Amino acid sequence: MSHSFEPRPVDDRHARSGGGTPAQRTALIIHTLADLAAAFLGLWILLYLLEANQGNVFVQFVKGVADSLAWWARDIFTMDIEGLRVALNYGLPAAIYLLVGHLIAGRVRSL
Repeated sequence: MSHSFEPRPVDDRHARSGGGTPAQRTALIIHTLADLAAAFLGLWILLYLLEANQGNVFVQFVKGVADSLAWWARDIFTMDIEGLRVALNYGLPAAIYLLVGHLIAGRVRSL
C-alpha cells in the first residue's frame, strides 16, 4: 500500500509572523487595554466592598490605578451609601471602557 503525502494548505492567517494583520494586532491591543482598565476598576470595587486593608501596598496600587482611570467620572453619583457610591462611580467608567474599547476594536479589526 502506497501512501502519497499531500501537504495541507497553509492557513494564511498563521503563516504571517506576528499573528495577523496590523489591523488585527491593533484591535487586539485596544481590546486588551479596555479589558485591563475594566479589570482594575472592578478589582478596586471588590476590594473596597470587601473592606480590604487600605494600608496594604497592593490595595493602594489598585486604588491608584483605578483613580487614574476614573478621574473623569469622580463623584458623578453622590449618594449616602458609600459602597453603592464607589460601585457606581467606578463601575460606570468600567462599563464605558469595555463598551467603547470593544466597539473601537471591532471597527479596527474590520479594516
